[in-house]
Amino acid sequence: MDQMLPSTLSPYRFFSAEEWGRFRANEPLTLTEEEVRRLRSLGDPLDLDEVARIYVPISRLLYAHVESSQLLFRQRQAFLSGSEPAKTPFIIGIAGSVAVGKSTTARILKELLGRWSTSPKVALVTTDGFLYPNAVLQAEGLMGRKGFPESYDVAAILRFLSDIKAGAPRVEAPVYSHLVYDVVPGERITVDRPDILIFEGLNVLQVRDLPRDGKMVPFVSDFFDHSIYIDAAEADIRRWYVDRFMRLRQTAFRDQKSFFHRYAEISEDEALGIADGLWRNINGLNLSENILPTRPRADLILRKGPNHRIEQVALRKL
Repeated sequence: MDQMLPSTLSPYRFFSAEEWGRFRANEPLTLTEEEVRRLRSLGDPLDLDEVARIYVPISRLLYAHVESSQLLFRQRQAFLSGSEPAKTPFIIGIAGSVAVGKSTTARILKELLGRWSTSPKVALVTTDGFLYPNAVLQAEGLMGRKGFPESYDVAAILRFLSDIKAGAPRVEAPVYSHLVYDVVPGERITVDRPDILIFEGLNVLQVRDLPRDGKMVPFVSDFFDHSIYIDAAEADIRRWYVDRFMRLRQTAFRDQKSFFHRYAEISEDEALGIADGLWRNINGLNLSENILPTRPRADLILRKGPNHRIEQVALRKL
């Protein structure tokens, strides 16, 4: 996986973690070490220092974007003589590979954004719930491509985001269980007109072929006001994925309800072979074919080093 390198022709400005940390200014740190431990994913070494150095400045940046969006809304409302409907939610998309740390980033930002002095209402939804149920994937021969773009109900995602952007009350999203590795029948979460929505998933920056007749074809990212891509070298992500798989053998996989319970009973060597095969044939393939190509579409790219900590921040120029 190539690393984005600074260039005078690049649409991004690049900052080391230390340089980025200076943009925290005097913003207070509103999370505790215990909260960070609770919010981070299995195997993610995120600590309070990295939150202060990386995520608090991101929170400040996003606050500026939200404020600017609200100002533009008021100006356009005046331009349209007050006929503009209520301000729509500010939507932040977060993309990146399996095991790269999207969920940790999404949860940390949700907490930081919700603790601004203005106390905005922040919601977090992942695309997992919009996967087709396993029964459908099996019928269509797609279980081996779970997580690839074709395994998602894109129409349902677009309806959900359209309703959110329209300011509809009590918009429902399906729920996914990582324990049983499937969508939970009949279970929903309700999103009720948030000020900010964080929408996290593998392929949220994905585009599709355009129709030749010029008809409108919305992409998921068309609904985003800001987007973040979590980046790392493929070898590192593969290692994090395998390490996580092996840790789950000692924890979640031991639950007899787990879809992966059978992997808790095999030898370590067998488990390592299975994890490597899952990466090589599914997750690594999805990364190279579908996820990594969307990286240049992000507004903010967080590049992680081998130790799972963010080493570089790339911010799209205005």
